[in-house]
Amino acid sequence: METKSNTVLDDLDFSILSCLQKDGRMSFTVMADNLKVSIGTIRTRVNKLIEEGTVNIIGRINPDKVGFHSYAHIAIFIRPATLIEKVAQKICKMREVSFLAGTSGDYDLEVDVMCRNNEHLVNFVNGISKIEGVHQTKTTLYFKVYKYAQPDLNLLK
Repeated sequence: METKSNTVLDDLDFSILSCLQKDGRMSFTVMADNLKVSIGTIRTRVNKLIEEGTVNIIGRINPDKVGFHSYAHIAIFIRPATLIEKVAQKICKMREVSFLAGTSGDYDLEVDVMCRNNEHLVNFVNGISKIEGVHQTKTTLYFKVYKYAQPDLNLLK
């Protein structure tokens, strides 16, 4: 499989990525032992994956445990369609946004947000509605998140 930089990822790269998905703090020594390669090989490969933007090592926070109690999915309809990119760039900068994508179908943008509470969410949606080009929004509240995960790399095999 090729990445944007046309770098071909091999089985070892995918094995390293799988290790990092399980534990982003896994030591190179443990990874090398698990994958039966040298520590130097792991260090070189991980650094290459980071430099190329294939992986970004971060701490994944449980939103509910730190005070985000209102999650929502917002479908955004934009008119005229020529403003989609401009609206997307404005929404991208909003701190509550955890996911933003352009879509095909009934609406133009799909946004997932994390807010402190429902009042915060209402204020956020009202703010989006005031952006030039936003014709309509449709908000779906998430009552309970059952799964919040990274992609399963085994699906690429």
